[in-house]
Amino acid sequence: MKELELKYGCNPNQKPSKIYMEEGELPIKVLSGRPGYINFLDAFNGWQLVSELKKATGLPAATSFKHVSPAGAAVGMPLSDVERKIYWVDDMDIEFTPLANAYARARGADRMSSFGDFIALSDVCDVATAKIIKREVSDGVIAPGFEPEALAILKEKKKGNYNVIEIDPNYVPNPIERKQVFGITFEQGRNELHIDEHFFDNIVTDNKEIPESAKRDLAISMITLKYTQSNSVCYVKDGQAIGIGAGQQSRIHCTRLAGQKADNWWLRQCPKVLNLPFLDKIKRADRDNAIDLYIGEDYMDVLADGAWENIFKTKPEVFTAEEKRAWLDKNTNVALGSDAFFPFGDNIERAHRSGVTYVAEPGGSIRDDNVIATCNKYGMAMAFTGIRLFHH
Repeated sequence: MKELELKYGCNPNQKPSKIYMEEGELPIKVLSGRPGYINFLDAFNGWQLVSELKKATGLPAATSFKHVSPAGAAVGMPLSDVERKIYWVDDMDIEFTPLANAYARARGADRMSSFGDFIALSDVCDVATAKIIKREVSDGVIAPGFEPEALAILKEKKKGNYNVIEIDPNYVPNPIERKQVFGITFEQGRNELHIDEHFFDNIVTDNKEIPESAKRDLAISMITLKYTQSNSVCYVKDGQAIGIGAGQQSRIHCTRLAGQKADNWWLRQCPKVLNLPFLDKIKRADRDNAIDLYIGEDYMDVLADGAWENIFKTKPEVFTAEEKRAWLDKNTNVALGSDAFFPFGDNIERAHRSGVTYVAEPGGSIRDDNVIATCNKYGMAMAFTGIRLFHH
């Protein structure tokens, strides 16, 4: 198949629409549903991301994409009991495979942003992973294959309209890529940069110690950024992205946005939040929304007189700013990557508040000395990669 007609482009008024190959066959098969223009943009970017994560770490990988940027990305490390609870999979009677762990973590770190995601999996989709996907609000999934029972489970989703795409894992794209804007064709070489542990050899801070686990997390951060709309930064801990700031014009706004997401991920693990007395009828997505309000500055929206009765069995105690700060101070050893240099030390000051210990960025700012000095103030280890990772 050389081309596939789509319903419409980015918006319903943008017709006609299709994907096609100028040479050869399309490397995909649509096994269920009718994926759209944005679905394929998410699918192909997500597939590249998880393929590179698998190569870099040797572990199965998953990503949760929304609007051509990842909302989450992770590798298949075991889930703790707390993680199973905050990702709403603690009630599932399944044997969690590494791939299932990867998707639960990719989906769970920022559940509000992942709502209605397009999923990419590095490995053949197994039954456990399909069962997690089936219960979530999602537009589709791309993977190099599907176990027969897993495919049957996914085909039942959305009354048979769930988008399931199989991609040829051996497909190699043309080294030159093109796109049109305003009728004008842009051409460039593909970004084939290989990211591994040696990407972080140039450590410029007083602290020169970046353990292997932190190099893994920095690699996850950088690979995630490679497929995130710029400007972007990514916080990673224990093999999963916990905060992604995408598409901001100012780097400090990226760092703040991603830092807030990382903070929310950590605050969800506080016993005060874990033990919120939700009514049994409250669905997972509504719980996510309520938790986001409860741990944020709008907590009174859910605790106001009468409002809480529609969500909770009993009225929760206020989660004070002092309690939040005390809990956030327990988060440590977070890795932070940036797709371009930090122009000011304020980014490091903000990162410190979210437990960042390890940093990777290209370097090259006229204020590199200020950024390095700020890292030294907090005992952080920072590597200059020398490579920018803009993605548009």
